[in-house]
Amino acid sequence: MKQKHLIIQNILRHSVKIRYLVLGSVFLCCGFSVNAQKFSNRPKTPNDDLVSFQVNDDRSATFRLYAPDAKKVELGGDVRAEKVEKAGNGVWTLTTAPNIAPGAYRYFFSVDGMNVNDPKNPMIADFRPMVEIVPKGDTLFWQKKDVPNGLMSFVYYKSDATNSTRRMFVWTPPGYFANDKKLPVLYLLHGGGDNDTNWPGQGKAGWILDNLFADGKIVPMVVVMPDGSIPTHTFAEDLVNNIVPYVESNFRVYSDTDHRALAGLSMGGLEVLETMIHYPDKFSYINVMSSGWWNSQPENYKKYDVLIKAAAPTLKSTLKYFIFTCGGSTDGASANTPPTRDLFTKHGVKSEFSEMEGGHTMYVWRHDLQSFAQKIFK
Repeated sequence: MKQKHLIIQNILRHSVKIRYLVLGSVFLCCGFSVNAQKFSNRPKTPNDDLVSFQVNDDRSATFRLYAPDAKKVELGGDVRAEKVEKAGNGVWTLTTAPNIAPGAYRYFFSVDGMNVNDPKNPMIADFRPMVEIVPKGDTLFWQKKDVPNGLMSFVYYKSDATNSTRRMFVWTPPGYFANDKKLPVLYLLHGGGDNDTNWPGQGKAGWILDNLFADGKIVPMVVVMPDGSIPTHTFAEDLVNNIVPYVESNFRVYSDTDHRALAGLSMGGLEVLETMIHYPDKFSYINVMSSGWWNSQPENYKKYDVLIKAAAPTLKSTLKYFIFTCGGSTDGASANTPPTRDLFTKHGVKSEFSEMEGGHTMYVWRHDLQSFAQKIFK
């Protein structure tokens, strides 16, 4: 038992180190880091729009990793780097020898001796390692229970917005394949520094939805969890012009505004806002979780004031439920949410507001999903 305890301690200690090196902060989406509250207000970093992999004209490959505090970064797996450079902005660039034979290669980064998966690569199918810390005898609402389970699938689609093939996870409820009824769709977005594995993995979205469905608390629906780790305006375009059409062509769902919902946390909340003001006729249910335009950048409010004013007439006619949620006084986004919400109110777009203490963490966002899912499509 003592040995098992030491192993778990090592896993937790190294997990924190990995996140620190890759993201350049002490942000942990698990409810234990006091610095997580600062995430929504943090300045833009090179990691936000980093392109972590590219094939060059000479058939070499270049890999990039944002690790500003690392002393040494190497490329491991099936390929090796011939040239390694660290820029002043904390981005490491690793380039292989030219004329690599065509094939599929596994790779990882070695950061100061610690093996790290590429956090910007959405093609990694596995969830990131994690542990569940729950009092003995307790079963929380987000844990697996002895109930019928829906199917969590990952699918690939062609993205014209990025000119690439991208991936998303899709949850379908128990019994989906046993009938021919059409269902509504919730599009659920993750936060910065993560990818499409965040909600089905750390977010426990599948178990939450299974448990709600078993208790009869939600309308049967399809839940789509795409990869939002691209620039916000590009994602909004990808969502409306590629993801939604793909889902409506390949799943048995409705294809009208009344049967679409959109929710997102932190960076995903910014993507929700970007989508709803540029495509105001596409979604009837909206949840902005722990997010809002940065109050330290007043030019944002001038810009979005104009955009919201233009979108307001359509939003007022299409929105059935619109809510802002955050994690209370320790959530860094709590300063951004009210002024952002006020912009909508100013132009007649009404919304609700709810907060719970818990900070800028998945602890809060799991509760947000549980609550929001019970209020939509009814």
